[in-house]
Amino acid sequence: METRETITLDAKAQQRLLVLTHVLAGELDVGDAAAYLRLSTRQVARLAERLRADGAAGLVHGNRGRRPANRVDDALRAAIVDRALTAYAGFNATHLAEALAEADPAMPSARTVRRILAGAGVTPPRSRRPRAHRRRRERMPKAGMLLQTDGSRHDWLEGRGPVLTLVAGIDDATGIVTGGVFRAAEDAAGYFEMLRQTVRRHGLPLALCSDLSGVFIKDPNRPPTLAEQLTGRASLTQVGRALDALDVRWIGARSPEAKGRAERMWGTFQDRLVSELRRSGAATLEDADELLAWYLPRHNRRFAVEAADPGPAWRAWPSGLPPEGVLCFEYPRRVARDATVAWDGGSLALPRRRGGRAWAACRVVVQERLDGSLWARDGDDLYPLVAAPPTAPVLRARKPSRVPELAPPDEPRAPVERAPSAASAAKPAHPWRRYPAVRPKPR
Repeated sequence: METRETITLDAKAQQRLLVLTHVLAGELDVGDAAAYLRLSTRQVARLAERLRADGAAGLVHGNRGRRPANRVDDALRAAIVDRALTAYAGFNATHLAEALAEADPAMPSARTVRRILAGAGVTPPRSRRPRAHRRRRERMPKAGMLLQTDGSRHDWLEGRGPVLTLVAGIDDATGIVTGGVFRAAEDAAGYFEMLRQTVRRHGLPLALCSDLSGVFIKDPNRPPTLAEQLTGRASLTQVGRALDALDVRWIGARSPEAKGRAERMWGTFQDRLVSELRRSGAATLEDADELLAWYLPRHNRRFAVEAADPGPAWRAWPSGLPPEGVLCFEYPRRVARDATVAWDGGSLALPRRRGGRAWAACRVVVQERLDGSLWARDGDDLYPLVAAPPTAPVLRARKPSRVPELAPPDEPRAPVERAPSAASAAKPAHPWRRYPAVRPKPR
């Protein structure tokens, strides 16, 4: 009984079969066939001879059906799939391969891990949208020329804890995340902490780009106040005042695309950072901050790029200005006569002023720093503040006592001799002595 073998040809083999059939029939020259197939004439002649001898089976690659020599062991493939579904659930293929390689450098590449997961039917956690056709702005040539910052409110803990806001900054030239902190909401304290980390690790940027949040600018549509009209300057927020003092230019982005690097950073964080938080079991803001400090250096090593100009543009912190005394909240106050300032329904006491001058009626600036301490700034001088007593003591001069000392009970008390008062003795020329006393007549 004759059996027929079924041969499956891919698209490339089918194209070769069509062209070589015309070559064997004499309808096509070998040179033209080589141009069509993008092969050499020698290779076309060899394939034509195999087609003549073995038929269409001669065009099938000889390695088809064979086990590749570099195939990953089945036990390792099963272990990778198991980790992708348990301990590393939610990790994308590239992130999973990098996490596995940290523990074992012999782990397969990200492309191989992706094929293994696809073969096992494990779908990727996120679907990638096709890139839109648009022209992106070129990066800044030097690191430190522009710092993009933003806050992302997201369910970072995936229900294990409260919904948090991550405040972070990214350098436009290199893509390095310079600092970040989790907060309960997007606030000025979060941006102060991000700037503090940036200054400590890199320096001061030339410019900072953010959205038109109320943290950076007051409502631009409101009418100017009388003070703004007199000074010719708009009122600054706490962060705006700090940037102005540090000579950092602020750029307000009017669309998400204007600060696209920060927006793309959130896409990466909401994929990789969420997976790392899940793996560590973080359930509080403190746990999230601790893992963020561990994650940022690894993120920067993975995604940072070289700047076009290797010379950085980061500026050193101005001498004479303590960082904690600039990146803080400031409130102007007038000093009362008892050297105190009003604060939060109570009073704060000022220490002795330098130079021995009095505090009364002076104007100072109360600083509330990120560590919770309170300071008073008088020009360039800083003074620590403490809570004043709730009620000020009333001090009066005490009069000397005129009560004589008491004698012991068994001794007789000596009579008290009083000296005549000179003020009470009438003088000889006094009217009392010149005229007799007038008495009323009896009725």
